[in-house]
Amino acid sequence: MNLNGIAAVAKSVRSLSIDAIQKANSGHPGLPLGCAELAAVLYGEILKHNPADSKWADRDRFVLSAGHGSMFLYSILHLSGYKVSLDDIKNFRQVGSKCPGHPEFGWTDGVENTSGPLGQGIAIAVGMAMAESILAGKYNTKNHKIVDHYTYVLTGEGCLEEGVSSEASSFAGHNKLGKLIVFYDQNKISIDGSTDITFTEDIGKRYEAYGWQVLKGDMYDVEGIAKLVEQAKAETEKPTLIMLKSVIGKFAPKQGTPSVHGEPLGVDDVAATKKNLGLNPDEFFQVDPEAYKYFEGKKADFAKKEEDWKKEFDAWAKENPELAKQWKASFEGAEDGTADDPKYEVGKSVATRTASGDMINAMGLRYSYLVGGSADLKGSNKSGMKCDGGTYTPENRAGRSIEYGIREFGMASEALGMAAHGGIRPFVATYLVFSDYMRPSIRVASLMKMPVIYDLTHDSIYVGEDGPTHQPIEHLASLRAIPGLQVLRPGDAEETVAAWHMAMQSKDHPVLFALTRQNVPVYAKEDANWRKTIQNGAYVVKTGSENPDVTLVATGSEVAMALEAAAKVSGKSVRVVSVLDKNLFESQSEDFQKSILGEKSRKIVVEAGVRNGWEFYVSSKKDLFTLDHFGESGPAKKVAEHFGFTADKLAELINS
Repeated sequence: MNLNGIAAVAKSVRSLSIDAIQKANSGHPGLPLGCAELAAVLYGEILKHNPADSKWADRDRFVLSAGHGSMFLYSILHLSGYKVSLDDIKNFRQVGSKCPGHPEFGWTDGVENTSGPLGQGIAIAVGMAMAESILAGKYNTKNHKIVDHYTYVLTGEGCLEEGVSSEASSFAGHNKLGKLIVFYDQNKISIDGSTDITFTEDIGKRYEAYGWQVLKGDMYDVEGIAKLVEQAKAETEKPTLIMLKSVIGKFAPKQGTPSVHGEPLGVDDVAATKKNLGLNPDEFFQVDPEAYKYFEGKKADFAKKEEDWKKEFDAWAKENPELAKQWKASFEGAEDGTADDPKYEVGKSVATRTASGDMINAMGLRYSYLVGGSADLKGSNKSGMKCDGGTYTPENRAGRSIEYGIREFGMASEALGMAAHGGIRPFVATYLVFSDYMRPSIRVASLMKMPVIYDLTHDSIYVGEDGPTHQPIEHLASLRAIPGLQVLRPGDAEETVAAWHMAMQSKDHPVLFALTRQNVPVYAKEDANWRKTIQNGAYVVKTGSENPDVTLVATGSEVAMALEAAAKVSGKSVRVVSVLDKNLFESQSEDFQKSILGEKSRKIVVEAGVRNGWEFYVSSKKDLFTLDHFGESGPAKKVAEHFGFTADKLAELINS
């Protein structure tokens, strides 16, 4: 190990970080100053990676869970040879910079995940480690091991205080994810003071209880860190937490205090810190020449590791052409199997959750890399996978059905990690009302443009007896408000089939289904090309006339209600429109929207949820046939009658 080179890298990480933060007059210098040695030894000696190819499939993954310390990551990416220039670093936290305030996946070369909301990074990393184990179980053969890499994480007290880290860490321990290695920056400082004011539990014992191996060391002993990593790798059945005692803001005049956590050091303290580091206090963005030289000397070794893997991969592909076909399809998002779509007769009553379950298994045959599970609601969500593979366990890494337990936030973040890893298309399932627990992860998935599928059932007051705690009211509106998230609420079983096809075709955004618990009729569709039209978000189910008097704009189970109400009306022509995807429909041309809604008709919106977002469809508030209050406990039909949310009441509104 070249200790002089590592020291030069650590010094340069500190130099670049404090200058970038000071120039931006914004940022968090404490972590990069306190953890610079880890950056150097990790990227120089530990990681299996090739900065010349940041997308190499069998690279080790590094997740900066403590995303506020982003200059730690940008500095080491620059020094080690990723496509992060010195000019990028000088533009830290500026509009359009490749070095934004918190790391953003898909924007900066070498960044594996969007991080910032504390705790989510470590949960995403659990998903990445799980993906590695699934792919290894599926593709590795007796003669060739083409999936063999580790997932590393840098986390801090803030991440470990957040509940999602507990959910994910518990899951990781139970599933014996031995290739997950987490470095804990144990500096005992938070924004408001010492962590002793809020956080005094024994973290080591907590993680041992989760089923982890816990190791302890010093952040500034690089040889010791390397040895701890080897010890972590030797334990194949337990993830490892490496607790590294550190000093936040090391070398700064106010090191070890909250002052260095989340604000620039200030001109005078930057100069003093540089003096403490042996740097010129009047020179900015200094890089020790030995740092560049150190990584220049690593280039050939980095490249050789990837080249050796490619040779192994080519030999494996030649011996296993069918597996190679599946590998290619999984990383491209293409079909690699066949299955017929389920068929449903008009007039038959089928819950859309049931139709979705049928499609999960059809898509499981069509896409061999579709993997998913539920938060202890598989039977109720109808989300069980029956195709080959079985349940994912430590003994069956190739299993495609995942038991997440009652950990909705962790489940969503782990699925996001699998999607970010590549080679897997994940779906997760629970009740729509519990999207409240998942929302932070759904938002990050949308930021990362990751095609995670959320199969959410029990979508309205028709949940019935479980009452208002389980009856979604505001959820559809709030989920549609997340930029980039595609929210699909099919009206019947046939539309559910179409929705699944739309979801599997998505490559750059997450998709969420809102599905019924109750049976709903499969209705006749007057648009002969509805399967094509629905790709634009909405279509005409019942025409009424070329120029209808009233257009009922409905979603989900309320389409059937709208059809029933329309049949009760005489003397007026009534059109019924099913809006599968409100946002997608609203993105279409004005001409298309008019062709669906009717140009001069009275519009009435029908949805079992709050009115928010629908106001511009109507000319009078009374035409918002929605629910703007919590539900009630009781049989579904009785609850609907109690609130006047029935076809009879809708027909009265049409006639008014």
